[in-house]
Amino acid sequence: MTTKIPTGFPEHFLWGGATAANQLEGGYNEGGKGLSTSDMMTAGTHTTSRRITPELLPTENYPSHEAIDFYHRYAEDIALFGEMGFKVFRLSIAWSRIFPNGDDPEPNEEGLKFYDNVFAELKKQGIEPLVTISHYEAPFALAKNYNGWSDRRVIDFYVNYCETLFNRYKGVVKYWLTFNEINILTMPFGTFLAGAMIPEGSKEIMSMESSSEQARYQALHHQFVASAKAVKIGHAIDPNFKIGCMIAYMCNYPLTSHPDDILLAQQKDNLGNFLCGDVQVRGEYPGFAKRYFAENNIDIQIQDGDPQILLEGTVDFYTFSYYSSVCVSADPDQAKVGGNMLMGLKNPYLKASAWEWQIDPQGLRWALNNIYNRYRLPMMIVENGLGAVDEVEPDGSIHDDYRIEYLREHIKAMKEAIIDGVELIGYTPWGCIDLVSAGTGEMKKRYGFIYVDKDNEGKGTLNRSRKDSFYWYKEVIASNGEVLESSSKSAK
Repeated sequence: MTTKIPTGFPEHFLWGGATAANQLEGGYNEGGKGLSTSDMMTAGTHTTSRRITPELLPTENYPSHEAIDFYHRYAEDIALFGEMGFKVFRLSIAWSRIFPNGDDPEPNEEGLKFYDNVFAELKKQGIEPLVTISHYEAPFALAKNYNGWSDRRVIDFYVNYCETLFNRYKGVVKYWLTFNEINILTMPFGTFLAGAMIPEGSKEIMSMESSSEQARYQALHHQFVASAKAVKIGHAIDPNFKIGCMIAYMCNYPLTSHPDDILLAQQKDNLGNFLCGDVQVRGEYPGFAKRYFAENNIDIQIQDGDPQILLEGTVDFYTFSYYSSVCVSADPDQAKVGGNMLMGLKNPYLKASAWEWQIDPQGLRWALNNIYNRYRLPMMIVENGLGAVDEVEPDGSIHDDYRIEYLREHIKAMKEAIIDGVELIGYTPWGCIDLVSAGTGEMKKRYGFIYVDKDNEGKGTLNRSRKDSFYWYKEVIASNGEVLESSSKSAK
């Protein structure tokens, strides 16, 4: 028997880029929008944590308030995406732009109209929208009045929000993601960012160790139920909808061949990645999660109908973010390094970015195979990229060869995974245009193909300019991933 294997990216592969409203839009108090949780987060740096303030303080810098002003410049930005040849654009809808308080009886028409206009511009450029329904920006009123996702009533508010979007954008949006990086709620860092819960004690988002595991896993269960209900309702409204999950993939290698390290890496993979994947793809909690809950005195309140809801609301496709990998060890004395909300041990075989994220393209191939072999669903990588400081030359050019190298090697790893048999259907590198960092609130940490003139203090013209990577990625898309070496770096 002759077996035919793929040799490259499929014909209709969805090349594009990814953003989030709270890091991009601005216009925080325009068009009837209410305050979101992200609007209450101050700026930070690589070494200084962002803080949550219960009220807006005139002395503080809140990066999301203006962000990069996509709210007023979306047509210009989408035209640049079209120039690159994007097939898909991942964006999120700001919940508080549609329901300013989260529990409002009626949606805000002006907010809905804004996204009507955004989608019309995307259509003009031939770009498919990929919409994240909730991306780290719940209405702040839900945090203040209900303590966010700790309260089961928020499920109904979210489902009403989803139903509003599904009915409004039926026939306009095909691809939906229910929650961004839903598994971040398994970590203290996700308490406020993902769960909209205001913890006692420290209000620094990177220092929420006091947050209760019980509260976070209960909130996560509420999001699982909300997601499943949304999937079922979405399919009823439009059978053509494709509704997916989104996981922050935490790639953990054992530091040594010691069996304890091997087992620990597997346990981290299970709890960090596959708990959420299993519930959203398979529709039930896995056995390892039940054991973890029992051994850590976590008693999740599951209502009688919840298991059936989870089973009936499984997702159509699987998406994830991937930036780096770390090592883990049962030895507590090993030095830690950072990553995308992922702390672990230094891998002696890898280089790291300026933000100490270890660069590991092979880890992406590992992740794709690891996930696909478990779930056998179509997959998209919806975040991947290199945060770096970009220098503008006197002639206005920006030579970001380091970013091109990072992305080139990850695209090569994607191609290898496709040849391995993985059904990969799309790739949207993170921050295709420079935007505010979620973790630090910085502008200095740039990911984009498009440079935005703004600094950490919020100063700058907000003018857009093309980096070398802009022209490189345009060639990658035009060649469907076959041309990875740039031949027109300064094609201005």
